[in-house]
Amino acid sequence: MYVVACIKQVPDTTQVQIDPVTNTLVRDGIPFIVNPYDSHAIEESLRMKDRYGFRAVALSMGPPNAEAALKKALALGVDQAILLSDRAFGGADTLSTSNVLAAAIRKLAQEDEVGLVFCGKQTIDGDTAQVGPGIAVRLGFSQLTLVDRIEHLDFLGRKIRVRRRLEGRYEIVEARLPALITVVRELNRPRYPTVPMRIRAGKGEVRVWDNSELGLDVNSIGLKGSPTWVSRIFSPPRSQGELLGNGVRDPAGTAKLLVERLLARDLLVL
Repeated sequence: MYVVACIKQVPDTTQVQIDPVTNTLVRDGIPFIVNPYDSHAIEESLRMKDRYGFRAVALSMGPPNAEAALKKALALGVDQAILLSDRAFGGADTLSTSNVLAAAIRKLAQEDEVGLVFCGKQTIDGDTAQVGPGIAVRLGFSQLTLVDRIEHLDFLGRKIRVRRRLEGRYEIVEARLPALITVVRELNRPRYPTVPMRIRAGKGEVRVWDNSELGLDVNSIGLKGSPTWVSRIFSPPRSQGELLGNGVRDPAGTAKLLVERLLARDLLVL
């Protein structure tokens, strides 16, 4: 049985810049990372592998350089890594993205049953939290969101019980398998890859599936299959306060500016 972790390679948001003319992200020279919430999805899939003998698969949609995120998943211990990459997938919104990921999971299920799918609760570049639920709907899987604990997994009864972290309270929910689970940071602490695992991952294979593998209608994917689009990206005006220095590139200089400003306003005494 497969357990699938859907992951995304995202720009490091501490260094994101916006093109003032096109209102799009400036990607040149920006480092990319695995979406932090997705790291917890990978970890939970590996715990299911360790505890119950699942075969763990990392799945990602993106350009060819997204292979780096999948190599990291291999270094952590997943059994397979699959990259969904095709120009036809480009420009996808959450609806189009969930169509492609769901189709890939269906294809994977032709090899073996998919029992669980883990996704991060949201991505730090979009923050919509829509892709995971969209996959669940398209696959007809039970949908469990904002999960911070796996309470019990019953193979014979084909049931799973989880705890959901809500605002000001928790909720215990039981659902039928197969299920899609979106996870929060509190679910686990991601492991670190060992040196031997890194070496093995460097030689490991990332399977690449394009639309010829999935056979999707080109009008349902990518930009053509996206009913929503970004019309404008901008930094909201500050109603109060001010930005001092650059705490990422020059933390010492920024701290000095802050101290000088506080001293000038008699808000700090040395």
